[in-house]
Amino acid sequence: MQMQMLDLTDEQKQMRQLARDFTDKEIIPFVSKDREREWTAPSSERMPWELLKKADKLGLRGLGVPEKYGGIKLEDQAQTFAIIAEELARGDSGFADIMGQVWKVPVLLGNIMPEHFQDIWFPKFIEDPTFLIAHCLTEPRGASDRWLPYNVPEAAMNTKAELKDGHWVLNGRKQFITNGYDAKLYIVYANTNPKVGMMQGTSSFLIPRDTPGLIPVRTNEKMGARYMNNGEIVFDNCRIPEDSILVKDEALKHAGVYFKPGKILQAAKNLGVGVAAFEDTAAYVQQYVQGGKIIIKHQAIANMLADMAIKVETTRAFTRYAARALDNNTSDALQLCMMAKVYAADAIFDVAKKAMEIFAGNGVMIEMGIEKHFRDAAIFLHMDGTQDIHRFKIIRSMFPETAGNYAGND
Repeated sequence: MQMQMLDLTDEQKQMRQLARDFTDKEIIPFVSKDREREWTAPSSERMPWELLKKADKLGLRGLGVPEKYGGIKLEDQAQTFAIIAEELARGDSGFADIMGQVWKVPVLLGNIMPEHFQDIWFPKFIEDPTFLIAHCLTEPRGASDRWLPYNVPEAAMNTKAELKDGHWVLNGRKQFITNGYDAKLYIVYANTNPKVGMMQGTSSFLIPRDTPGLIPVRTNEKMGARYMNNGEIVFDNCRIPEDSILVKDEALKHAGVYFKPGKILQAAKNLGVGVAAFEDTAAYVQQYVQGGKIIIKHQAIANMLADMAIKVETTRAFTRYAARALDNNTSDALQLCMMAKVYAADAIFDVAKKAMEIFAGNGVMIEMGIEKHFRDAAIFLHMDGTQDIHRFKIIRSMFPETAGNYAGND
């Protein structure tokens, strides 16, 4: 179920073909040769480093890095990221998660990191194909609910940073951090002013992995996207130099550079899972016989397959539309990005569910690969913010004068 070439630039066509060929030749064979590896390999051995190194050789790792450091500047960045992410997720959504973070964190750092730090860290990132960066925001006590439309001290980060004798000292815990178990550099958000709201009292810091007091304690063992090691990080009197701060107090106001394309990437990765589920199902129904004929000839199956195709194509259209709005910096870009994320998660989960139903008993067998699409699709209902929180935020952005606060006092 290939994307039509209408309206794509020459660069986008080339990047799409590069990602498609890489997925067909490398990712899909890697996953299918041992479907139990994502479950049986321990965290320290699960990361598909060989795929990351091969992607690096093709130039797919440095897409978010400034050109002066060896990165690749993309026209229409959000749209191109979406095109590539769809293709990679068609092979494995966990690997697409790894790559999505590899793109959007450098984009953020290119906007907020002082030049002398860029001179240090971007060359290290480019030179080492196993160099991952983690964006540490979510905490055990507060995740999506922190982004409800209210801004009070009670919603502040539990992770605290205090300035002592020319050093920042961090204490706290982060969880559900993409690439958190394997990263070599961490962008960490912590409360630096407990007397004000979260938007005015949160700072961001740049912390290398080998810093004493930064402890990746475990991998969060999730049901899908398992080739990305989602980590839990503890900060125990973690001391860093005073100039390691990236943005003082108002870090969350600058994080839109990370969050907006993140919604597009979530939708696009989800779309890739849906494409894979549809393609596997379309091949299956034209070979499997039930009731004396291949099952595509049964009207019930044909109707389900048609619904799957419609949802895949509408997800692609919506994602592309929202990505274009983001690239053009339209006034409704954030709203559309959130809508695309929500729609993609719901629509593609239904696509994966229908694939399971069509495969019937075969669908729950690991060797068929369909249960993997279902598990991966389920993850997107909770990634990068829950569905309900996004819906609240969408209405708040549409009707700011009348929408409720949803928590606390009106």
